[in-house]
Formats: sequence, C-alpha cells, structure tokens
Amino acid sequence: MIRPFVFLALMARLALNPAQAEVVIHPAPDGSTGRQMVIYSTLDSRLAAPMIAAFQARRPDVSVRYEDLLAADIAARVIAETDAGQPTADFLFSSGMDLQLKLANDGYAQAAPVPAAASWPAWAKWQDTAFALTFEPAVLVYHKPAFPDGPPQSRLELMTWLRQTPGRAETQMAAPLAPSPFGKIGTYDIAQSSVGYLFLARDAEHFADIWSLLRVMSDAGLQTFPTSQDIIDRVVDGRLLLGYNILGSYAADEARLEPDLGLLLLRDYTVVVSRVALVPRAAAAPDLGAEFLGFLMGTEGQTLLSEKLRLPAVSLEVTGAGSGAAMQAALGDQLRPVPVSPGVLVYLDQAKRQRLLRLWQEALSQD
Repeated sequence: MIRPFVFLALMARLALNPAQAEVVIHPAPDGSTGRQMVIYSTLDSRLAAPMIAAFQARRPDVSVRYEDLLAADIAARVIAETDAGQPTADFLFSSGMDLQLKLANDGYAQAAPVPAAASWPAWAKWQDTAFALTFEPAVLVYHKPAFPDGPPQSRLELMTWLRQTPGRAETQMAAPLAPSPFGKIGTYDIAQSSVGYLFLARDAEHFADIWSLLRVMSDAGLQTFPTSQDIIDRVVDGRLLLGYNILGSYAADEARLEPDLGLLLLRDYTVVVSRVALVPRAAAAPDLGAEFLGFLMGTEGQTLLSEKLRLPAVSLEVTGAGSGAAMQAALGDQLRPVPVSPGVLVYLDQAKRQRLLRLWQEALSQD
C-alpha cells in the first residue's frame, strides 16, 4: 500500500515555501487574447521553446504560459490547486515518473485519448492517462581534457578510478582551511531531485555494490546538486571531472555546444527514464492539453523532441540516430527502461523512501 504521507509532506512544503517557477509567456502568434494553455514542466524553458513554437504554428490563436518547476513542486501544486477547487495546469510534462503516475493513479489526471495512443508501446502508457514521451538514459558526463585515454566504462572501473586517481581538489594548492571548488565527481541530491532519487532506486535494484560505489564517491569528495544543469556546468569548466547518473538529454544538448564535455552510457547497464505527460483533471482548458499531448505523440512532435530538443523519442516511427528505437537496436539488454505503470509507485512508499535516504546519507557520511 502506498502511504499518503509523502504527498502530505509535499503539500506542506508548498505551503511553507512556495515553488519559485520560471514563467515564460508565449503570446498567440496571431495576436489573439482569448485562449491560453498553461503548462507545468520540469523541462528547461529554453529547451521547451521549439516545441511550443511548433504547436503554435498549428494553433496560432493559442498563447502558452510555461512554468518550469521541480517535479515534486509540480505534483504538490496540482494536488493543492485541485483539492482547493481551483483550476490547475492544462498539461504536465515531468521527469518525475513516480510522481506523475501517483497523480494519475489518485485521480488527479483525466483520460486523454489521442490518435497515436493505439500504437504506443505498451510499456510507455497507462490507461490512456499517462504517457511516456521520451526515452532518456542516465549517462556519465566527463571533462574531456582530464581523460585523454577515455573515462571509466563501467561502475567497477569508476570505483577503481576514484580510488586511484587524484582529483584537482587534491592537487591544487589552496589557502589554509579554504574549501576547494574543485572535485572528482558530482551527482544529484536525491532529497531534492526526483529523477536523481529514481535513478538511485533503480541502481539499488541492478547493482549490488551501489552503496560501496557511493562511499568511494564520498571519499573522493562527492558534491551533490538538485539539477542536471548544476552538474553539467561544473563538468564543462573542470570544477568537476565527472557527473554520475545525469539525464542524457541535457548532456547531449550541452555537448553539441561545449567541446570539453563528453558523455557515455556505462556498459554494465544503463537506466532509462521517461518524461511522462498527462492532462490534469482540474485543467482549465483540457481540450488544449489533450491537443498538445496528441501533437507531441505524433510523428512531427516526436521527431522534434528527438532531433531538435535531443530528447530521444519513444515512437517506433522515429528511427534517426539518438532515438529510442535506434538506442534499443544498438544496445539491447544494456538498457533498463522504467515502465509507465503503477509499479513505480513503490518508490514513493514512505518507509522505502526513508530507508533509501538513510542508506544514502550513511554512504555519504565521512564519520
């Protein structure tokens, strides 16, 4: 049984510390002021702009209010607004798979039948309510100048490298007692990042030595952050040499622009997560939310996600390099996708969550 306490905690967090969304307004291209679609999403507003522009090319009469939030804040806000009898977003697009499925399972979403749903992969949908739109591996990002012979290729190789190789924090001279801004490795703070928590939970299922790996990371000066961008920025300029379990979509987008940023899929296994979309039950304009969902599930939308946003597509009709279909054809069982099903709700069980957080904190403790 999934306990409600975790969502009560999220709602309390929202009340005490309201989420600071980055809000971007996309005016209707034809100058209309009548219809607006509201989106709550974990996707950076910069990356979201092309998909909104493509949708507005079809619907120039629609303006879009785009709110960039953390996954937990999206869930808390939808619950709080719905329970208060207020309208909420028309479309949710979040990397917090477990939180999205909890919303759908608890009745905070509505069925949104779209033309592509019938042919959508079975693992990527649940009851015409929640749909995976992307196929995103967790990758190792690295500072290329620090690895002339290439970075570690597996988790066991990563442990060996961390034990044997001095990092910049250990080789640079610093003022007495002054903390160094440099380190070997960074990853998500799983207490703040829903996708980071999900990646670690899957690691615990696939890799028996995950806690040993985290202890080695801690000994090497592990730094934790709430977002992918925090880590990627530090790897790009060498403040970190490696980033572990980073969303591959963000890394791929940055790597096109930053020649010092490398990324790889660890060869022992690669967890794959998806951004899950749904239309909330309390949406003010559910027809627009469903229309936007249908666009993103169609061939045009999936191609745009895969080729322009570097968010690998779920649709098997999109087969270009970097698509989910291409990755599955090339890597097969190395990929471990998380299915869109109520099975992911186990990660929200309060007892299991507290146990994972305790093991995490113990592994990172220097005592």
